[in-house]
Amino acid sequence: MLPFEFKKSNIGTAEKEGNWHLPQVLLSFQIQDSSPCFSSPSCPQFRELKSIETEFYYLLQAGGVEIQESSYAGLVSDQEIVWPSPDDEIPFWKRDFPSWNVSPEVPYESSVKDSDLMHIIHVTAEMAPIAKVGGLGDVVTGLARASLSRGHTVDIVLPFYECIQKQQISDLALISTYDSYHDGNWIPTNAYRGVVSGIPVIFIEPSNEFFKGQQVYGGSYNELEAYLFFSRACLEWMQVTGAQPDIIHVHEWQIGALPLLYWDMYQYLSLKKPRIVLTIHNMEHFGECRQEQLSKCGLDGSMYATAEKAVDDRTIGHNPERLSLLKGGIVYSNAVVTVSPTYLKETLCSGWLASTLMMHCDKYFGVLNGIDTAMWNPATDVFLPAKFHAQKIEGKKLCKYYVQRGLGLAAKSITSSNHVPDATVKIPLVVCITRLVPQKGLHLITHAVKHIEELGGQMIVLGKAPDGRVEGEFKRLADMHNQGPSIRILLMYSEELSHMLYAAADMVLVPSMYEPCGLSQIIGMRYGSVPVVRKTGGLADTVFDMDDQSNPEIANGFVFEGIDEGSLNWALDRAFAYYRDKPDEWNGIVKKVIEIDNSWNNTAGKYIEVYNSVRGRS
Repeated sequence: MLPFEFKKSNIGTAEKEGNWHLPQVLLSFQIQDSSPCFSSPSCPQFRELKSIETEFYYLLQAGGVEIQESSYAGLVSDQEIVWPSPDDEIPFWKRDFPSWNVSPEVPYESSVKDSDLMHIIHVTAEMAPIAKVGGLGDVVTGLARASLSRGHTVDIVLPFYECIQKQQISDLALISTYDSYHDGNWIPTNAYRGVVSGIPVIFIEPSNEFFKGQQVYGGSYNELEAYLFFSRACLEWMQVTGAQPDIIHVHEWQIGALPLLYWDMYQYLSLKKPRIVLTIHNMEHFGECRQEQLSKCGLDGSMYATAEKAVDDRTIGHNPERLSLLKGGIVYSNAVVTVSPTYLKETLCSGWLASTLMMHCDKYFGVLNGIDTAMWNPATDVFLPAKFHAQKIEGKKLCKYYVQRGLGLAAKSITSSNHVPDATVKIPLVVCITRLVPQKGLHLITHAVKHIEELGGQMIVLGKAPDGRVEGEFKRLADMHNQGPSIRILLMYSEELSHMLYAAADMVLVPSMYEPCGLSQIIGMRYGSVPVVRKTGGLADTVFDMDDQSNPEIANGFVFEGIDEGSLNWALDRAFAYYRDKPDEWNGIVKKVIEIDNSWNNTAGKYIEVYNSVRGRS
């Protein structure tokens, strides 16, 4: 509870003049507690107060109120910053931050309202922020919030993982208890309802060992069988509660069995209305499955072991042949979406699923992912030491120096001032935030560490490696560089630190071998970080080279095509030359990328079109 109360001041004057000057309309704060802590920027209550001021600005702006930017700039950057140090007992990204729960009432700066409304249920293995492993969780949350803002009824159904932090769920309550089938038994199952980031969520909790453990994936249970159970338990919940959504939107291989269960079982019971949409976020994972495993959810696995249904084409002629849940989902869904137009073209031309996708190309769509611009907003982000936007960019420099100081990449020359030394912040800072897996171009990331150091820049890598050998390689790299002045390799994931790094970076590096969509380059641009990317998948749909004279109006980054180190060097060299030799043009790029609209406002409309193309009408 903050030690103040709100009092309105001078609002009538502002209304009469027709121009809302922020100090006039801001609520004045009457301090009730004279605690000396409250006036200190290191105090959690102080930071929460500043966050409330910033959020109030955002709410006014979202409501169409004109605000003088000069007033807002003072709000977000004038408070004295307490600079962190690598010697701090608590790392700067683990300090207390103001509570942050995005309101569903104002999810975006602008929002379209649809007239033909529907009920959409997302069934997924991940959801940000409560069960996030990769980009899948961000996409599910962002699309759901955008659809809600357009007026649709939206629910998310998620396994109730033991590792979920229940304090992140509002209004959590048990809503039904029922039995769902698995391997010859009916498993007592609880369904809970709660609210996360403004979205209603149904949590499915079986009474057996499924979904127990300290992380989303990698528990001691059979993961494939757990998701087979979950796919049926979701339909069983709809059956017993009488839910009849217009669209059941399933995500990735984990939910690939649900379309089979729906059309070959539940559609013959009482679930008549729904139509199924499958989104493939990454075709790297196919959901390989034995026939007898599929049979555990109540289907006859042998019935799907044909090329036209769910057999894994790579195993035809083997003993035994295997099934692919992802392929089955493609065949049985009413529509299939992948997450960028270029990735759609790539998947029709390569990979063993290309023939199946070609057979079903009339229902296959490429829809570029968006980002939730309320959750990712440098003007209101509670994790940032200073806020900024395209018209007032100075806060980005403070964010950069804050991270440099906190990670030991800058000398401890300043203790209590918001002035930062030009020599330090002029050093180009490249950030790479990624899962450390082969898809992400590991050999190019390790080479970038060396080349950026040679160029006189700094680089921060943030990410985890699920493979022990890769983890060991990057740990050796970290041991070699992390005490020096240029490189930091942080083998972990932190949502708070990722926000700070995007805000601090001059450039964001995404050198993927393939990339269905990619969120890192989109988020980076939102925070004024210029992308350096390999031309593939969604990277090719969102980043356009600064030196491409054919489309200068959309140029927004630096692109290379090869998978070799020389190609990466070419892009990095050009980016560094722009940064150092053309500072005015560079600042123009920064402002330009911040203002690019990669929100779910645009993308959600394309999903609504897909839903409407397949929905059943009563």
